[in-house]
Amino acid sequence: MRYLMIVKATPMSENGEFPPDAEKMFADMAAFNNEMIAAGVMLDGAGLKPSSEGKRIRFAGRGNTLVTDGPFAETKELIAGYWLIKCKDMAEALSWAKRIPFDEGEVELRPFQEPEDFQGLASDEAIAQEQAWREAQQRNAPRTPA
Repeated sequence: MRYLMIVKATPMSENGEFPPDAEKMFADMAAFNNEMIAAGVMLDGAGLKPSSEGKRIRFAGRGNTLVTDGPFAETKELIAGYWLIKCKDMAEALSWAKRIPFDEGEVELRPFQEPEDFQGLASDEAIAQEQAWREAQQRNAPRTPA
């Protein structure tokens, strides 16, 4: 099952700043990422630029959108980065999340909706198509050496 580990933004990350020990932080994160890659857990991960460089798109009916430029007010509702991981269950995903080399901050761990979760709601063909897309994405994804 796939899980998203969502790194919550902080006032520092929203200002586009890095901590004074950024070199150590990057080394620790690289070691953690390499460990997850070697274990076959990490599918993707990245930091995000501050919301001042982003946009929000609100939908009010098809074709009716409102675009708002960042920055956005509520830092506690923003994300600064993520990992996409694949684990056998929530316990395994949580064990990885607890090992993130952060001194402080917050990470939210959420499971993905998988195609089989829609059994009885979507057609078997639609579910099979979604599974085929996921398999194609994994086959075509760039490979990072561990």
